[in-house]
Amino acid sequence: MKPKLDPSVIYEAALEIFARYGYGKATLEDIAGRLNMTKGSLYNYTTSKLELYRQTVTYAFTRWQDKVAAAVRREEAPDRQLEVLCDCAVGYLKEDSLFREILKQDPEIFPMFPSDDPYREINDRSRGMIADILSRGIGRGIFNPMDVDKTADILFSIYKMFIIQAYVKTNEEYIPRMLRETLDLLTRGLYKRGDSPE
Repeated sequence: MKPKLDPSVIYEAALEIFARYGYGKATLEDIAGRLNMTKGSLYNYTTSKLELYRQTVTYAFTRWQDKVAAAVRREEAPDRQLEVLCDCAVGYLKEDSLFREILKQDPEIFPMFPSDDPYREINDRSRGMIADILSRGIGRGIFNPMDVDKTADILFSIYKMFIIQAYVKTNEEYIPRMLRETLDLLTRGLYKRGDSPE
């Protein structure tokens, strides 16, 4: 009996096939062929193409999230953590061409509204990462007091807008400049200190 494949091997092969053909045209036979196995053998790892697609997208999202979390952990100050989180999260898809291609073909895997999110659990973890940074920043007196969960939702929605603009609408040059200006606006505000309206 052959030893069972590590799930990551299956997901890497599936990423290649889904990126090349899109969900609609990709087949389990294509993925099985990439793994040098039969379609029947592939059913030892999944029950359907849809299940494998969702598992593969979850795997890719988790890898993205883990890379961002590792970059954030290397920073000590919450304001710097927020900057690094934004830069790394938006820039990641430049490196991951397969997942970038899947997102272009299926932007619904990254919907604007949480109620429509098929990957809500993993995206909730991303929102939680933002909320944790905001909480630490408030605790250290770096950020103003706020509802961290609502603010994390707002920041995550803006982030998704950048991702769609950069990688689905393919305007990557627009993003670094606009990300920095948006982060500056969000962290410093429109008004000079002490000059806000009554």
